Order: sequence, then structure tokens, then C-alpha cells
Amino acid sequence: MKGRFQWVVVAALVLSLVVALPAVSLAGKKPIKIGVVLPLSGGFEIYGNLGVRGAKMAVAEINAAGGVLDGRPLELIIEDNKTDPKTAVEKAKKLVMRDKVVALMGPVSSAARDAMTPVAEKFKTPLLYGIDYEGGVCNRYVFLYSAIPDHDMDKLIPYMGEKYGKSFYIFGYDYVWPHKMTEAITRNVGKIGGEIVGVEYTPFGVKDFAPTIQKISKSGAKILMLIVPGADGFTFIKQFADFGLKEKIKIVALASDENYLLALTPDQSEGIFTALPFLASLNKAESKDFVARQHKMFDQDTVVTWATGSHYGLIMLLAEAINKAGSDDKEKIIDNMGDLTITVGNGPETMRASDHHMILNMLIGKFTGGNLIVEKDLGSITPADQCAGKSQ
Repeated sequence: MKGRFQWVVVAALVLSLVVALPAVSLAGKKPIKIGVVLPLSGGFEIYGNLGVRGAKMAVAEINAAGGVLDGRPLELIIEDNKTDPKTAVEKAKKLVMRDKVVALMGPVSSAARDAMTPVAEKFKTPLLYGIDYEGGVCNRYVFLYSAIPDHDMDKLIPYMGEKYGKSFYIFGYDYVWPHKMTEAITRNVGKIGGEIVGVEYTPFGVKDFAPTIQKISKSGAKILMLIVPGADGFTFIKQFADFGLKEKIKIVALASDENYLLALTPDQSEGIFTALPFLASLNKAESKDFVARQHKMFDQDTVVTWATGSHYGLIMLLAEAINKAGSDDKEKIIDNMGDLTITVGNGPETMRASDHHMILNMLIGKFTGGNLIVEKDLGSITPADQCAGKSQ
């Protein structure tokens, strides 16, 4: 961290969250608006709400420390895309055309992100994305504080194969991210000499997973790769546990985080694996401080996850780019947003200029005794350049 950005973050730590209102010195200054398009209903709201809380804290801390461009406050304009790509596009257009935002943040699903990307391109507006995804995006107007298969599956599959067996069953939602993640999982299983013994996709809203669970039980799989985040995933895990299969078959739940501790009993979550850049239980000064600031701004029961941190980080990176650009001109902001380093909750991480992807510190996590703890610290992982052989 350098210059003004370092001062903003250090001030936030020293002041321990002066967040209720923008600093008085910002009164009357024209705000710089950021449009947030995240699901606050429709199935993926747990991730949308996490993103909103992270973004709100970043804006509050920046404004409390003096704003950007010598005193202009940041302002969030938040829209619910209802976990629907078409709605995401409508909200993005409204934010750019009517509200005149300098950047868009969101959404959650890859389908909605892909739908919003042409809006970002048409209106030359940066799109800030903070959710794990399948990789491969190369676009001047898209910035991704995201774990991709290079960060997680490339490390997690060999780890699981060595410890628990090399036969894998993949069960996911029937949309682009699970399909693309299936490709990454299959590729990595092949590298360790393993076998995919079954692949199945499901629509949203299924209530009875018994037929699928029976197929998984009979497949001979030692590891289940579950790509069903959100409410349906919780339903599946509860039914899987009721079948008594959790000791026989290990679950890797992609995108699982601390929310699972609220949605599931300790017995239901016990032994589930995940891979993330941040866990709220990390025994690091920056981790403890980030969680404490979230709890102070919201309440002690607020769940703090990787999605909270990624959306917080995106706002902080945007603020630094605005200050570096010395302007709220969107093209100048984009030109200054690459090769910035930030520390949020787990050491320094860098947004690369070459492909707008992150060098991330990764962890293998495991749900144990009603907590989500570090099973293995993977350290800093630099993914392949997602623009290699492409043009932005």
C-alpha cells in the first residue's frame, strides 16, 4: 500500500471505525457514485448481503478519512438484481444512465456477470466483481477480486486425492459457473490419475435430493464436489447427512463459507472442505481487525466472510485508482486500477494490470466442531494470466 491509500487504511485501523457519517469536511462536496447490483433476494442473497456490508464499510471508512480527490465523498446506490441476469442488466443500465455512477459493483452469478459485461463495455464503466468464478474473463472494463481454478481447484483436488481417495462425483447447479468448474475439476482429477464417477446438474429450487444422493452413494465416489451454493445447497447437505453418508464420502462445497455455520448444525457441517482466500477465524492481526470493524459497524452476530472482504477490497482499490487518476473520469480510473496492492483480511494481495485478476493468499478450510478453520495455508498464489493470447 502506498501514499494516500495507505493513509486511508491506517487511519481506519487507528480510529477503529468512525463510520456512522461522512466527515464534516465532505459536506456540500459532489459525491462520486458507485452502483451496486447484487442479489438481495432470489436465492443468492446471502452473498449479495455480504458484498453490500463489505462495500458499505469501505465507503464509510474512506469518507471518515476525508473521501477522495481532496474531499469528495463516495456514495453507494444499491439495487437488488433478485438473482436474475435480466434484472441485473436493467439495474446496471439504470445506474449508469440515470444515476451517473463511475463504477458498477456486482453481481454474484457468472450468468449475471456475463449479462452485465456488455453494459460495462457500452458505457465504458468499470465493473467490479468480487465472487469466485470459473476464470477466463479478459476485458478492459471488468475487474475481478475473485478466486479462480488456478487459485483453488489446482491445489484442493490434489490435496483431497492424496488424503481421501481419487474417485470424484460432481453435483452442481445447471448454469455456466458449475459447468465451467466441472471442466476445471475434471482436468485436475486427470492430473492426479483420478476418476470422475458421475456428473449431475440440478435446477434451482429442488426440495428432494434423495434420487441424486442415492446415485452418489452407489457411484463409489470418495469425494463429492458440490457446486450448489446458497439455500438449495443447505437443503442438499441436510439430506445428505440424514442418509448417513458424510463419513463415507467427503464433501467439498465450492463457495462454502461462514454462512454455513448458521444454516447447518455442527453435525451437518462437520468435515466439509472449502478453499478460500480468507476465513474469519484466521489468527492474524488484519483478520481480527477486519472482523472487529464489521461487528462494530453492524452487530456482533454479523457473519464476516471472504465475500465481505472482496467487496470491501474492490471499493478500496477503486478509491486508490480515483486518487491516482486525479479525476472521476472512468477511463482514467481504469488506467490506474491495475498493479495496486491491498491488505484486507489475509496479507497483501495485488490486482494485476495485465488481466485485472488478483494474486491471492489461499487457504484450505474445514468445518470442524461448529467452526470453519484453516486446514492448510497455501500461501500466495499467482494465477495464469487470463488475457494470455487474448486482447482486452
